[in-house]
This record gives sequence, structure tokens and C-alpha cells, in this order.
Amino acid sequence: MNDTIAPSIDDNAAAVPASAIAPVGAAERIDTLDFIRGLAVMGILAANIVAFGQPMMAYFTPGKFLVPAGDPDGWMWIAQFILVDGKMRGLFTLLFGAGMYLFMEKAWARGATRWLQAWRLVILLGFGLFHFYFIWFGDILSLYALVGLIVLACLKWSIKTQLWVGLAGYMLGVVFYAFTVFPWLVTGTALGDSSPEMAEMRDGMRAEMQSQIAEQAPVNEAIASGDYAALVAHRIGEQGLEPFTNVFLFGFETLPLMLIGIALYRIGFFSGAIAREKLVLWGWTGMIAGGLAHLAIGLLMQADGFSPFGTQAAFLGMSALPRLWMVIGLVALLVAYAPSATGWLGDRVRAAGRAAFTNYLGTSVVMMFLFHGWALGLFGQLNRPQLYVVVVLAWVLMLAWSKPWLDRYRYGPLEWLWRCLTYRTVFPLRK
Repeated sequence: MNDTIAPSIDDNAAAVPASAIAPVGAAERIDTLDFIRGLAVMGILAANIVAFGQPMMAYFTPGKFLVPAGDPDGWMWIAQFILVDGKMRGLFTLLFGAGMYLFMEKAWARGATRWLQAWRLVILLGFGLFHFYFIWFGDILSLYALVGLIVLACLKWSIKTQLWVGLAGYMLGVVFYAFTVFPWLVTGTALGDSSPEMAEMRDGMRAEMQSQIAEQAPVNEAIASGDYAALVAHRIGEQGLEPFTNVFLFGFETLPLMLIGIALYRIGFFSGAIAREKLVLWGWTGMIAGGLAHLAIGLLMQADGFSPFGTQAAFLGMSALPRLWMVIGLVALLVAYAPSATGWLGDRVRAAGRAAFTNYLGTSVVMMFLFHGWALGLFGQLNRPQLYVVVVLAWVLMLAWSKPWLDRYRYGPLEWLWRCLTYRTVFPLRK
């Protein structure tokens, strides 16, 4: 595929009436995207499970579990850090960018403009804000919607511009996130003792960390006790701006990865335009190089005792560059190997990917029933191995319902609702 774009459309024109536009049909789907999306929506639960079942700080720091973590030497933490954390989010972000362009290709061909995509993202923002305030604070949909509105302005750039701006933007983010390592150097190394000024800074940073941990206490208490009204009030009152401020914190990763995802889609990366041998070579190179770098960081954190400052530096600053290697490597391997995943399991993973929106939000609802005090009340009760059992059971649930549902219906429930709201018409759901 060359650098040409879809047929010229005046994006300032009024949106085409919804009745003249049809959503993407099954024949227009890219099978590989569904497969990767299915694995990503399953993997993102593995990344988030600790934050569902334990205080948020336990996501970074094993010592913040409310029960013994069940991982005395931290090897499970290291394994998750290498294989899961940030990788599933990266896959999702690449696919979201690719999906935006795929949507617009079909929309342009049918006479629509980018206003349709903008309206679609506004609806997604509504879903995301509802998810954040009323279900789970770890929502990513609002971030994607807000960043996606920025990406809309870049859709008609050339492929090379999208790719190079994406890569350059990500490297800018690597520099930005590198500053998160400084607090750990001050609080966890000899730098904090090097001068009275540094010692004062160290003490201030430690006090600020304790303050942040204390601020989360009402949230943890509300979840454990089942005081849902207090939890929602805290999210709206104390955390109400987080979905918007997260754009500035995570935008240096999200925006570049979306642009890279668009560029990869346009060169045919997801649809067989790249030789399989190259995909395998690039994939294993990125996975091995990035994995070894993550292993080194994990061992450093193990030696450091998984301190709060150290683990946050590892997640945000130290791993930013090797994480890109692993995300690109992983997506290359999945593109290479997805066509051979033709058995019953592969079909069910693809179905989970076709219903990824429903699976993502549905998983958060299921986790509420498991962990909140007004339901089963398991918050703070399960250690890391037990939380992984929950992940596996949730995977079984995803794989069990998605394919039978899609055998009978055209879309997942929330996918259908999103389409209806996007086009402002009611589409048939049953096949």
C-alpha cells in the first residue's frame, strides 16, 4: 500500500444522514485484528487484577497487599512485569488506532466525514466516564476517546508522517517518563544522602508518598465495606478530573502508539502485506531484547525490595523504551501466527475480540461483584496466586459466552449499542 489516502472528502461538510450509512459488516472485518484484540482484552485483566482485588498501591508494590502477597521473592511480580504489564495496553492502543482508520476508510467510502468518527468518540467518552465514576477507576476508554479526538486531525497525513511522528512522539515520551526515575534515585540510593538539600528533598518525597497512600484509604474502605455511595462520591468529588488529566500523563504513550497503529494498518501490517519471515524475525527480536531489559529492571527492583518509588520508576520510566520493543514484537508475532490459530480455541479468542468492548466493561462489572463489600466482599482477601485463578476463571467466562452469542447475534451487546448511538438508528441485532 502506498501513501495515498481515501478518496477526497470535505470533512467540513455536514455529516451524511445515518440512514445512508451502514456499519462495518462481518465480511469487512480483518480476522487478525479480532484475534489480537481477543488476546489483548484477556491479557489486560491479568494486568489489572491486582488493582481490582487489592489497594491500587499493591499494583506497583507487593508490600502493599492487605494479606501476604503469596510471592515471597517477587518472581511472579517480575514475570507479570515482563510479559503483561504495559504490553496489553500497548496492543490495545495500536489496535485502537488501526480501528479508527479502518472505520474511517469505510465511512469515507460511504460518503461520511470525520464528524462521524468524532461523534463516535464522544459516545465512547460517555461510556468511559460512566465506567470510571460508577464501576472502576482504572478506565482506559475515556483516555482513548480524548486522545482519539486529537488523532482525528492526523488521519490524512501520509503513512510515513504518521509513523515517524508516532515514533518521535514516543521517544519524547521516553524522555518525559525518565524523570519518574529521579524520585527513586533520591529516596532509594546514596543520592539522597549526598547533601542536606537532597536529604530534605528525600524526606519531602517520602512524606508525599505517605500522603498519597493515606488518600487512598477512604477508597479502599468504601470498597471493602460495600459503601458504594461513598465510593462514587469520592470518585466524582476527589477524582473527578482524573479522566481528563490522564491525557497529559499518558498521552505521550497513547497518542504515538495510535499513530503507529494507523501507519501499520495502512501499510498492510495486519492483513498480510509483510512477509511472515520478517514478522517472525522482528517479533522475536523485539520480544527477546525487550524481555531481557525488563528482566534486568525486575531484578533491580527485587534487590531494591520492591520499594514504592522504585516500582513506580520501573513501570513508568525504566521500561518505557523496551516496552515499545515488546509491544511491536508481540504484535508482529501475533500477526504471523494468527492465521494458524484455526481450532476451536482460536475461534473463541476471535469471538472475544469481536466483543472486546463488552468483555472489557463486563469484566469490570464481574470484578465488582467479586470484590466489593456489598457483593462477595473479596477485596483485600486474595493473594497474587489466588488473583491469577480469578483471571483464568474470567478468561473461561469470556471464551464461553462470546462465540455462542455471536453465532446468534451480529454484535456484542455493547458493540451493538455503540453502533446504534453512533449512527442514531436501531440496527437489527439478531442474525
